[in-house]
Amino acid sequence: MAENQQQASQPQAPQFALQRIYVKDISFESPKAPEIFQKQWQPEVKLDLSTSNRPLEEGLFEVVLSLTVTVENGPEGSKETAFVTEVQQAGVFLAKGLSEDEQHRTLGAFCPNILFPYAREAIDNLVLRGSFPPLMLAPVNFDALYMQAREQQAQQKSEAESVN
Repeated sequence: MAENQQQASQPQAPQFALQRIYVKDISFESPKAPEIFQKQWQPEVKLDLSTSNRPLEEGLFEVVLSLTVTVENGPEGSKETAFVTEVQQAGVFLAKGLSEDEQHRTLGAFCPNILFPYAREAIDNLVLRGSFPPLMLAPVNFDALYMQAREQQAQQKSEAESVN
């Protein structure tokens, strides 16, 4: 009995585990095909990314990394959209016993870091299936993006407080 009470009063050891990785949504559009294939390939790549997460049950979270890649082709001033591809790469993660800050950082930076290689591979595969040259996206520093987002939130909060 005393042992059970002692175990109950001890803080839970931090736990983290990947439960599942999956594609939640995926699309590829090439609005100018097949005419775009007859033009000299001078691509301009634009990458938009975002992350979101939601609790599923106690200590279990879904994290979604959304990537949108838009590639325009042609000389400056007359660029056309060669293709647009979007991937929502998701994962289910167990994250228990973490402080609030550790949990925010884990879900906002660490988990997207795990998901990114899968999303990058999915995008490259779609691009190849669309008959375009391979598109290997450069690595993304999710820790830096997370810190930047936290700083912006803090700044917005302090600006809102100074207005009130």
